[in-house]
Amino acid sequence: MNKILNKPGEFDFDFKNDIFFFKVKDREYSYSIEMNDIVIDFDEENFITGLQVFNASDFFGIDKKLLQKVKGFKMQAKVENNVIKIRLTFSMNFRNKEINYTPIIFERVDNKIPNSEILCTV
Repeated sequence: MNKILNKPGEFDFDFKNDIFFFKVKDREYSYSIEMNDIVIDFDEENFITGLQVFNASDFFGIDKKLLQKVKGFKMQAKVENNVIKIRLTFSMNFRNKEINYTPIIFERVDNKIPNSEILCTV
């Protein structure tokens, strides 16, 4: 059976360095897995508790100026049979129109990570 965590989160965008941060509030960092332009953080219970996306404007295909206008997000992350699946949902306003993005990240990992699932929203 999967462990499930539902917690509030927070996010930030470093415009200068083009890095987007997603984080579960009130969870302590334990270790990270790096994959290309992504770093996935885990806590001591092996829940995914953070995500840093480097070169975020290229990764998401969104102009850096628009990434500054993100107004909320939801991160659903699941680890199952050594496959990490992260679905992000966020929106921003552009020319008085709300634009929604829902990128999905799939990564197979060699590490033995216990199955778990989180839902994190701002």
